Amino acid sequence: MYSDVLVPTDGSEAMETVLDHTAEVTGKDGTVHVLYVVDDQVFLTLADEMKDDVLVDLREEGSTAVHDARESAEETGFDVSTAIREGKPADEIIAYVEEAGIDLVTMGTRGDDYTENMLGSTAQKVVTNCPAPVLTVNVEA
Repeated sequence: MYSDVLVPTDGSEAMETVLDHTAEVTGKDGTVHVLYVVDDQVFLTLADEMKDDVLVDLREEGSTAVHDARESAEETGFDVSTAIREGKPADEIIAYVEEAGIDLVTMGTRGDDYTENMLGSTAQKVVTNCPAPVLTVNVEA
């Protein structure tokens, strides 16, 4: 069975569905690690004077996302660990897997709002490069 499962979140409502599938696969044993990554690629097109404000907003969004995911995971019956990182989402997810000894990653196939296509490519990069098994969940199915 899996003892440490990583569930990356972008703060979308898809988290509930991903957690449901995680519970089915793991039997609610072990620890769910909820990770939010502040995507530093967002800053590439911004003027310097806007970057600090956007970074603050993204960090607040991340705090809300991991808080909400923590509550959902605890209600489901999981022990929960949370983290917020900054960088390229796929790279940070893979680095977290390696550092925390993650046994399984469960993640949605697509993100929310403007990040939909970006997170679709993030899921693809994680599936291709992750040293742990990855369960992708089509939350629209």
